[in-house]
Amino acid sequence: MNQENILTSISKGSGCGCKIQPAVLSEMLNGLSVDIDKFPNLLVGNHLNDDCSVYDLGDGKLLLQTVDFFTPMVNDPFVFGMAAAANALSDIYAMGGKPIMANAVFSWPLDLLSVDMGREVLKGGIEMCKNLGVPVAGGHSIDGKEPIFGLSVTGLVETENLKTNSGAQLGDVIFMTKPLGIGMLAAAYKRGISTKEQEEALYTLLTRNNSIGYDLGKIEGVTAMTDITGFGLVGHLLEICKSSNLGADVAFENIPLEHEAKSLAASFVLPDNAMRNWNAYEKDVQIINQDAFAWVVDPQTNGGLLFTVNEDSVTQVMQLFESKKLPLFEVGKMVSSGIVLR
Repeated sequence: MNQENILTSISKGSGCGCKIQPAVLSEMLNGLSVDIDKFPNLLVGNHLNDDCSVYDLGDGKLLLQTVDFFTPMVNDPFVFGMAAAANALSDIYAMGGKPIMANAVFSWPLDLLSVDMGREVLKGGIEMCKNLGVPVAGGHSIDGKEPIFGLSVTGLVETENLKTNSGAQLGDVIFMTKPLGIGMLAAAYKRGISTKEQEEALYTLLTRNNSIGYDLGKIEGVTAMTDITGFGLVGHLLEICKSSNLGADVAFENIPLEHEAKSLAASFVLPDNAMRNWNAYEKDVQIINQDAFAWVVDPQTNGGLLFTVNEDSVTQVMQLFESKKLPLFEVGKMVSSGIVLR
């Protein structure tokens, strides 16, 4: 078999699209939530839908812990490694934290793939971490049936800078930092129908980090934050709304869309998890503009940040992004109830 094209061909899913679908995961976890009362220093555990677990160190700092890994969405092993690392680190940034150490999670089918290719995956992950000042201090590997790579990441955040899903306030402005469409680009890539331009767009989006989340954590007016990954925009927006006991009004015309994915959306070239996402969330979300459907259920891998800001702090947030020369998109507002995409 051609080693150049083998990574995606031997993987059942790809990227964050290989997540267990929300309804099944909910069934699996039913009754398995941590008893938070027995662990007073554990501020955020699996009883909430946040990106990291959070432990109070008692000195004004909080310890953040996450683990994230997935199967390949591209055949370039170095890019796969970079994307998986950026995606795992994003969980720390999405809570306003700074990653301080990572350990690799690695599965490699040695009977199918070369040692050199596996080394390239690890090099890609280490390079992404190195660029962000994070040491990959160790890890664990197995000889498995599918290639899998990711990181367990430890981070720190000042207590007052922690961002969760639950802090959004009525009237807050909703922002995004990356265009949607990564899942569709990955699906086309895996099916061998993507163009060179679509592949380049996919590589670019997969390897763009979310380190701006650390800076957002320092802004008091940023009230809630997460990243958009396998459950799509609707799933992660719903997490903020449910945790904050609010609704959201989002204008599709304001949502950033990856240009190279537009033809795929028009042809409904969707990853399998897109429809699973909708089946899990359709009772909670009203889509008025039907052109939005393919985009808002699209599972993202290393997608952008999704966060809410009180109106008094919007200018400060915009100035931050301007100073970093990073894109920022205002897409809607938090309302009293209901989630509407118009």
